[in-house]
This record gives sequence, C-alpha cells and structure tokens, in this order.
Amino acid sequence: MSTVGTPLAGTVASGLAAALCWGCSDFSGGLASRRANPASVVVATSAAGLTLLLVLALIWHQPLPRPVDVLWAGLAGLTGSLGLVAFYTALSSTKMGLAAPVSALLTAALPVTFGVFTAGWPAAAQLGGFGLAGIALVLIAGPERGTGSAKALGLAILGGASGGCFFILISRIGPASIFWSLTVSRLVSLPPVLLWIHRQRVPLLPGRATAGLAVLAGILDAAGSVFFVAAALSGPLDVAAVLSSLYPAATVALAALALRERVRRPQAIGILLVLLAVTLISA
Repeated sequence: MSTVGTPLAGTVASGLAAALCWGCSDFSGGLASRRANPASVVVATSAAGLTLLLVLALIWHQPLPRPVDVLWAGLAGLTGSLGLVAFYTALSSTKMGLAAPVSALLTAALPVTFGVFTAGWPAAAQLGGFGLAGIALVLIAGPERGTGSAKALGLAILGGASGGCFFILISRIGPASIFWSLTVSRLVSLPPVLLWIHRQRVPLLPGRATAGLAVLAGILDAAGSVFFVAAALSGPLDVAAVLSSLYPAATVALAALALRERVRRPQAIGILLVLLAVTLISA
C-alpha cells in the first residue's frame, strides 16, 4: 500500500479509509441482520472476507508469511472472533447506545496505551485529538437512552478489549505478506463463529435476499483490515487505531442518507468533532 506525502499523512489516509470501510460494513451488516439471524450474517461476512483476502494474496504474488507473522495473525484472529461474538451478544441484549460506545472506546484506548509504553507519549495536539475522538464516539454511537444489564456491559467491555488486542496483534505482522497474514487471521477466526452458530442452532448462512448485503459487508470489513494494517505499518499505532475507530460516523451518515434516519443533535456534534479530531491528530 502506498502512502501520500509524509509517513504520518499515509497513516492518516489509511486509517480514515479503514474507518470508512468498517463503517460501511457495519451499515451493510446491520441491514442484513434485520432480515436474517445475525449469527448467520457473521458467517457469511467472514467467508466473503476470507475469499477476498485469499484472492488478493494470489493476485499480488505475495510470499508466504513468516512463522512469527502466522502466530501474530492467528492470535489476532482468535481475539477478533471473540470480540465479535461478545459484541453481537451485547447488542442483542442491550441498547446500542451502551454497547457501541464502550466497545469503540476500548478498541481505540488499548492501542493508544500500548503505544505510550512502546513509543512514548504522542504530541500534545495528537493527545487533544484522541480526546476529541473519544467524545465524538460517545456522541455518535450513543444517542439512545436505556439501561442494560451488568452482563451486557461486561460483554461490551470484552468486545472492546478484544478489538483493541486485535489492533495491537495484527499491527505486528510484516509488510511483505499482508494479505496472506490477514487470510490466516480470518481463517483462524471462523471456528469460534461456527461454534457460536452451533450453540444457537440457527441456519449456517442467510437466505438469498440477504446474502448480497452480507457478502458486501464481509468485503468491506476485509478491506478495512487491509487499510488498518497499512496505517499501522506506515506510522504510529495509536494514530492508526484512533482514526480507524471512528467508523460509527460513516454508519450514521449512511443511515441518514439511505434510510432517511434522523441525525440527532449529539450525533451531528460528534461528526463535527471527528473532523476537528482528525485535523489535530494529523497536525
């Protein structure tokens, strides 16, 4: 993946591209989940993403990953699937206004903390941008009012922590075999999801009417992972993680444009804060 301008500019561009892909993926997957069981949608999206990554690895003639890259990718796949199952379970038992902000904030906060210990404190402007990004996530993803159980909150925390660990682990892979490493990650993530399907006793795949949306969600999710790895390899992990975690803004914007869902005032303020946060982070 190429970068533009300075390495930080490449990190910002790739991180925002990851957020856009993941936000569009959540929108497509959300529409599919309205028409089919969410567990079946997860299997379809995982299979579509795995297929895309495998095809890209073959087209680019990338070398096979090193054993250490396989290890990092496999661990990332396991933590990612754990986080996905926990997050979807939390969404099924509480309001998105509780689950989404908690998960998104933890997903961004853990790589930032990791970056502090491994690379030192970021610049003051970037710290301000990180803070604004966190506030923006709460405003964008949490307009609903409602309470959730302690179990649902725990699952949301688990989902966010797993997502943050996925960011850290997948950023460790080498640049020579990105597609192969992500293929390994997606392949390792499938068995836990299939176990989840078996325990829920629901259809393995969604129907034809929903399959297209699920496949689109999987392709966009895989593309988001590619862009995130490109961002993490071209610059600081904390910058890549925070910008990539702004994906709820894209989901809200698509819902407003395609479904005519009303953008509430907190969401509009959050989207404006995203723009300011990006400016500060990339300064």
